[in-house]
Amino acid sequence: MKHKLVIVESPTKARTISRFLGRGFTVESSFGHVRDLPSSILGVDVEHEFQPKYVIPKKARAQVKKLKELAKKSETIILATDEDREGEAIAWHLKHALDLEKSKGKKTEKEIQRIVFHEITKGAIEQALEHPRDIDAHLVDAQQARRILDRLVGYKLSPFLWKKVAKGLSAGRVQSVAVRLIVEREREIQAFKAEEYWSVLARFAGKPEFTAGLHKIGAETIDKLHIKSKADADKILQELAHATYTVSDVEKKATERKPPSPFTTSTLQQEGSRRFGFSAKQTMMIAQQLYEGIELGGKGSVGLITYMRTDSLNLAETALTAAHDYLREHVGAAYALPEPRRFKTKAKGAQEAHEAIRPTDVFNTPADVKAYLAPRQFKLYQLIWQRFVATQMPTAVFDSTAIVIDAGAYEFRATGSSITFDGFLKIYPTQTEEVILPDVSKGEVLDLLELKPEQHFTEPPARYSEASLIKILEKNGIGRPSTYAPTISTIQDRGYVTKNQSKRFEPSDIGFIVNDLLVENFPQVVDMHFTAIMEGKLDKIAEGETDWVPVIREFYEPFAKNLAEKYDSVEKQDIDETTDEVCDKCGKPMLVKRSRFGKFLGCSGFPECRNIKPLPSASLGISCPKCKTGNVIVRNTKRGRVFYGCSRYPDCDFALWDRPIGESCPTCNAPLVRKGKMISCSNKECPYTRQGEEAPTP
Repeated sequence: MKHKLVIVESPTKARTISRFLGRGFTVESSFGHVRDLPSSILGVDVEHEFQPKYVIPKKARAQVKKLKELAKKSETIILATDEDREGEAIAWHLKHALDLEKSKGKKTEKEIQRIVFHEITKGAIEQALEHPRDIDAHLVDAQQARRILDRLVGYKLSPFLWKKVAKGLSAGRVQSVAVRLIVEREREIQAFKAEEYWSVLARFAGKPEFTAGLHKIGAETIDKLHIKSKADADKILQELAHATYTVSDVEKKATERKPPSPFTTSTLQQEGSRRFGFSAKQTMMIAQQLYEGIELGGKGSVGLITYMRTDSLNLAETALTAAHDYLREHVGAAYALPEPRRFKTKAKGAQEAHEAIRPTDVFNTPADVKAYLAPRQFKLYQLIWQRFVATQMPTAVFDSTAIVIDAGAYEFRATGSSITFDGFLKIYPTQTEEVILPDVSKGEVLDLLELKPEQHFTEPPARYSEASLIKILEKNGIGRPSTYAPTISTIQDRGYVTKNQSKRFEPSDIGFIVNDLLVENFPQVVDMHFTAIMEGKLDKIAEGETDWVPVIREFYEPFAKNLAEKYDSVEKQDIDETTDEVCDKCGKPMLVKRSRFGKFLGCSGFPECRNIKPLPSASLGISCPKCKTGNVIVRNTKRGRVFYGCSRYPDCDFALWDRPIGESCPTCNAPLVRKGKMISCSNKECPYTRQGEEAPTP
């Protein structure tokens, strides 16, 4: 029997696949990449067609040696790495690192096969083994082009930032665009001027009682800012003091809500963030575990979901049939569609031959596998399972009602809805608030219980969360599904952005500085449109429509020329602040310096004197509201994020992310905090808020 060696990326994947292969197969892991560009030098020959100089990293050498020995004993080597560009490149690198190139004319020539599959199941592996193919050179070229582009930008532009700003900084094609989005949103927030407006609500008797909002004055529909002040609201209340409230119309109609599409990489990351607070990196790590295999007791290691790096909405016919059978057997015939629902992929460059993310076996329900999964694994598997099953269920149907109420020149409107058929919501529940209105008739006079004005303020645009940042990157064609998680990790690790208490991104001082420098001097690197065009060119390389070297050259030559000019023309950024403190080692003045980890005190005599200190904590002049003994001071996390805590820490653990103002909430007595120009209660359960003055800097 001919011996066959199957090589995959991870030990877990190897263990799962081993279950499906009989005698004569050895399944071994490469532990990821076996070759890469060197870490200490550029590794790209810019003078000779941008040829990369790949090396085997030190940590991979022992495994490469082991794989070579196994390959010598095998007649057939099967490269079973992932089905995307990265997986194709790993297969190509394995072929070179293990010296598997065919030697023409030699009888000892080994057979090299490449197989791909969307899921790690017995059927999928057997199907892949029956249909091996060659390594796709176009996919390899596309991955290689991306790697070289990113290396050229990172290795050429980062030293420029070290020289002109501070050591330890970096730039990148996708990461710098992401930082720019966050910085520009922060500036929109800083420039925002809150405007006051009011609404008028009327509460009426009925079974049940219900509330209607003022909708029209005369023939004019009122907008958000129509009632600008309390005086305007009071005037309306005076005019309504003796009004009769008559139902002028009752509008009823049935509305439907369609189920969402199956998960792609980006939508899974977004929903994981919204529902569970998972970072994109956490979501992908957990999904990888579910894909590669989970030990299910007597069943052994089972791959529970299909491949998790995809932008396709395609679903296999076998999966659609299985979903239909499951729904008829376990949920009811009313919840099974007569024909499968199929989805068309809209993402640019998406691979229709790939699949959306779904369970490999819909009959492996979340309840069945819960005992074998860690809590986070269960949450994500349940989400994927429910989403897939929901795609093959009927729409949810609602009864929607609108009651229109006349009060002289004023018109009020109440809207409500109730579910008449839950459809896909039975399996995939979402936040659906039912508002039940009483049965009323046209011409009926209503009994007013209360007329209430409410004060509001317009709010600035929201800061980006991981979900909304991924959404805008995908919408604009920036990066690809596999790049979102590492990009978001990188911009945090570099100290360009931090997450606030609400898990939304805020740029750091150094993030502002680096972004402004890049926007002014390297606009193409941080231009969303240009970056999207580059992604399109990488897609064309993958499709075999263009060669990779001209794409690199077209970018690099003007970039290198501009970079050389900027070294001469751009002055070093003066980001240091003077202080009255003197260095206790050399006597020179200490400066407030910035790094990607935040601000610190450093000696102005650097590099002769390398004395550094943490910044002294600034007191707000406010007594600690918890212990009443210490003072509230400005503190910094290890990643440079500002918060406010008690000076008696660790004896007192009082801490807030938002700046306290030294007053207690009149509603619940919790400390009041400043959020921009607004004063709010620090108790999340308390809605108290009011307009404040301009916030001082910490």
